[in-house]
Amino acid sequence: GDIILVSPSAPLRRGDRVVVCTKAGEVLAKALKRKTAKAIELRPLDGIDADRTLAIAEIAWIARILWASQ
Repeated sequence: GDIILVSPSAPLRRGDRVVVCTKAGEVLAKALKRKTAKAIELRPLDGIDADRTLAIAEIAWIARILWASQ
């Protein structure tokens, strides 16, 4: 039931909350831990799930979360 406002053109920085859509169709809301030329590392927003690393080739799009209603 939450609503989020995202910007695919906003620059990404470490610690930003992001939404990532993989080419397989999975949609993830995570915090950006690190971004390199080949991969991105994501950490969970809830602190419960494990960190996740995705190859850049697996990502359809990524957008920074600008605002969220909770």
